[in-house]
Order: sequence, then C-alpha cells, then structure tokens
Amino acid sequence: MADVIQDHVEIVAGARGPKPRIVGSRIRVQDIAVWHEKLGMSPDDIVHEYPSIAIADVYAALACYWDHRDERAMREEQALASELRKRDIGPLRQKLKRQRHG
Repeated sequence: MADVIQDHVEIVAGARGPKPRIVGSRIRVQDIAVWHEKLGMSPDDIVHEYPSIAIADVYAALACYWDHRDERAMREEQALASELRKRDIGPLRQKLKRQRHG
C-alpha cells in the first residue's frame, strides 16, 4: 500500500533540503496541505484549481503530510532554533559579552 503514495509523491532535492512533491509537477505536498488545512479547500477544489494533478495525487499528498507530521515539526523547530541563534544572541549573552570586553 505504501507504493501507492510513491506513485504520486516524489522527494526532490532543493536548496533547503529534500521536499516531497507531486510526481511530474512543481506542486509540493506542503502546498496541498496548506490549501486543504489552512484555506479549507477540498481535494476536488484543489484539482479544479490545478487540473494538471489528479485527485489521487491530492489524497496521496495529504497522506504523506499526515504520515510525516511529527518528523516535519521536529525539523522545523530545530531550524527555527538554529535561525534564532544566528540572528539574536539574546540579552544575557549581550550582557556577558559586554562584561568580557569591558
């Protein structure tokens, strides 16, 4: 049964790491999840807006999204923490830095 998803979703290398998308298109699994979960589009609505994909593609993308939700959340949290560390050293670190450098 897992092969069904693989028939519709492929993993493609990208600048920010590999991303799952609909086979033969540039539509990412994440795009479909946002359209469905955040914008309230039904799978039929998505296919109507993007007729180059099939309804089975949408359902496979949603299955992939939900199957990997915990992994994705962990990666996103780690990326956010890393980005925050790069951007802002925080008030405590600033104070310590000032004390060290006089």
